[in-house]
Amino acid sequence: RRVHGGGMKLIEAAIERLSKHHMRHIRAYDPHDGEDNKRRLTGKHETSSIEDFSSGVANRGVSIRIPRLVAEKGYGHLEDRRPSSNCDPYSVTEVMVKTCLDL
Repeated sequence: RRVHGGGMKLIEAAIERLSKHHMRHIRAYDPHDGEDNKRRLTGKHETSSIEDFSSGVANRGVSIRIPRLVAEKGYGHLEDRRPSSNCDPYSVTEVMVKTCLDL
């Protein structure tokens, strides 16, 4: 049986942790230490700026997006919109887990 208590609090806590390690994640999210993402993360065309961390509900122009349905239900997932298309998914997963779980 699934219990849906505290979901948004946990998501918000993870976002707070992610905000403190923005540039470390930028470097881990593309194979050239963030250089590839400089061209993509401009703050235009539904991307956030590579220089700034941001989050929001149903906003595609942020670093971390909370889908509208997740915010309405109070539980679910978050989306990190910063990894590049040529990222190493294992490196991204490692840095996300370590940061979000405070390891």
